[in-house]
Amino acid sequence: MGSSTRRILVPFHGEGAGEADLTWAQLGIWQTMRDTGLSMNIGGTVAMPPGTPVESMQTLLRYLVSRHQALRTRLRFGDPVRQVVSESGEVPLDVVDVVGTDEEPEAVAEALRLRYEAAPFDYEAEWPVRMGVVCRDGSVTHVVVLYCHVAVDGFGIDAIVRDMAHLDPATGTTAAPLPGLTPLEMAAKQATASGRRQSDKSLRHWEQILRAIPARRFGVSDDPREPRYWELTHRSPAMHLAMQLVAHRTGAGVGYVVLAAYSVALARLTGRNPSVAQLVVSNRFRPGCADSVSQLAQLSICAVDVAGATFDEVVGRAWTAATNAYMHGHFDPLALTAMLERVRADRGDVDFSIIVNDRRTRDGAPPPADDLATPGQLADAVPLSTSWWNRKVDVLDAELNISVDAAPGAVDVSICADTHRLSPADIQALAAEMERVTVEAAFDAASPTGVAVGVGEHQTVAG
Repeated sequence: MGSSTRRILVPFHGEGAGEADLTWAQLGIWQTMRDTGLSMNIGGTVAMPPGTPVESMQTLLRYLVSRHQALRTRLRFGDPVRQVVSESGEVPLDVVDVVGTDEEPEAVAEALRLRYEAAPFDYEAEWPVRMGVVCRDGSVTHVVVLYCHVAVDGFGIDAIVRDMAHLDPATGTTAAPLPGLTPLEMAAKQATASGRRQSDKSLRHWEQILRAIPARRFGVSDDPREPRYWELTHRSPAMHLAMQLVAHRTGAGVGYVVLAAYSVALARLTGRNPSVAQLVVSNRFRPGCADSVSQLAQLSICAVDVAGATFDEVVGRAWTAATNAYMHGHFDPLALTAMLERVRADRGDVDFSIIVNDRRTRDGAPPPADDLATPGQLADAVPLSTSWWNRKVDVLDAELNISVDAAPGAVDVSICADTHRLSPADIQALAAEMERVTVEAAFDAASPTGVAVGVGEHQTVAG
């Protein structure tokens, strides 16, 4: 005996409906999904307390979709693509009943998550949330939720989770005010003169960097592979300890130490300076955005000059570069495309297809001094690093995509790169170098980057 699936249609009704252009963040992620063919669906699985009834999950799904306009939003294809928010409808809840002992609920939930994650949404007809529950003996053991990335980003999911606390399970409603700007309100705000000025200011930052940096980041790989993009994960207890030590000494957030480690390691590997990266900007610091259930994240460019500096100095430069990127990460993607065409007409193709995304924590603050590692503990951690290959795919959203995640007592550095630009050996070397430069600097405030001024067509990019 295995499992069986049934579908419950859950009716919803919410306040607010209408049609508008996509917001800048919605358009940016839509362009990436369209150009790469990747679904980019986000979400996950949660184990539920014993005895959780299916009816409570119906109540939750009805509440979320009724409450948040983003979850009642579909696309209307045309020129341009537009978003359409509906007041009412029915959203499906999949119920998977596990019968017997042939399957475990955890495995069934993971299979459902993978199916939800892989299949692109029907953007014109399907609501942008998929929810399924796994049941055994009539009770829910796991809930699986995946969202269309055009509707929400990771911080938007955090806002959804916070808002669940307002749900009255008895009535399925709430008296709490709706948190944050809706996508329709954001679209209207971005269409104003003030919105255009914000976009223009951000794009001047982009253009300044694109006209100053060397045009090339990488050479040509001596070991190109198919599928073209390979991903390595390097799990490093030593880098985790070292980043905390450097962050504590410099007073910078750990995320800036990550950016500095990447910048020095890439410059050492490629011989090109400054190191360029696109950072994920949450835009949650903007008015009305902190608790908005929506897609607000955009990429913003920065360049970190590592030549002739100590690692601590590079951390400070990374802080300045990243802060500028965050302040200029709110712009019209169509205007960015037009600006890129102008720059390429003058300079040829400028290579900036690199994403660095520190996903470990929301603040990255270093620990107190009492929790820092000793030299002996750091030395003992160095041999404990492990690496393994993950996905090998035909398309990616960048030539080089680096994600940093928390692991038990360690940090996971995942590097997915175009093997026609960086060979598999180069990918391994970049991960090892990020660890090495951080460990070298852990107890040495004067640790040099080893990158000489003038290397790689060096040009200073002003903060």
